[in-house]
Amino acid sequence: MTNVLYDLPGPKARLRNRILGVASAIGILALLGYIVSRFYDTGQFEPVKWQQFEYTAIQQQLLDGYLTTLRVAGTAAVLALLLGALLAAVRLSDHAWLRAPATFLVELFRAIPLLVLIFFAYYGPIQLGYKVGPFWPLVIGLVVYNGAVLAEIFRAGILAVAKGQSEAAYALGLRKTQVMLSILLPQAVRAMLPAIVSQLVVLLKDTALGFIIALPELLYVGKQIGGRLPFGLPYVPSYLVVAAIYITTCGLLSWFAFWLQKRLIGGPRRRTTADPVPLTTDQGTAGPAL
Repeated sequence: MTNVLYDLPGPKARLRNRILGVASAIGILALLGYIVSRFYDTGQFEPVKWQQFEYTAIQQQLLDGYLTTLRVAGTAAVLALLLGALLAAVRLSDHAWLRAPATFLVELFRAIPLLVLIFFAYYGPIQLGYKVGPFWPLVIGLVVYNGAVLAEIFRAGILAVAKGQSEAAYALGLRKTQVMLSILLPQAVRAMLPAIVSQLVVLLKDTALGFIIALPELLYVGKQIGGRLPFGLPYVPSYLVVAAIYITTCGLLSWFAFWLQKRLIGGPRRRTTADPVPLTTDQGTAGPAL
């Protein structure tokens, strides 16, 4: 039996894949064990380095940094989705004088590193004599970069819908806006959702770049907590706690996306009493029994 893209593996190939999988798992576990042992040998698990996390003030600092991270990520995600949708719509326009500038902006913002965009948004107004806080420069950098990436995701998702869908809609007399909003976009969203969520997870992690411009987000707070001499400079414990918070948040976001995708696609429809009774061989093929 073959698949559309590749031949299904035979018994030897399956055995080889199992061996490679087990060997890879053993290698990863060995690497993690080595890292943990090095942490233990260097005293990273000593109680004094973890003692400060028992204090309410430290927990409040972490919570404030986490809320700042969520606020930046939420604001940037909404604006990036709007910007991406706008750029994608313009790139799909029939008018070249609209497509060309949009294409230039998308390719430009995708080519510039995110950190450079944040520096431009932060230090640019300062050079012009305007004092700005670190919140909006970080949001602007995230919106510009991720908006350009999302624009390509939106455009690719819409173009992936079969042309017959739009041709049938135009044949019914619908305008292009109606075809886009009522026919193409609802079908494209289901295909685009995993890529959109993956990009939003990247956006959430990129909020950590805010520590470079002294935004008190989660990583910045973790760095401050780790630099306290009375607790033995617990940088590793602090970053482990911060990493656990990031992993948990990204995992929840991915789970929500998976749940939402299942709801959008839907499972097999359950038959109700209002549904017509299927035909049997005794009833013939002319129609249901009266």
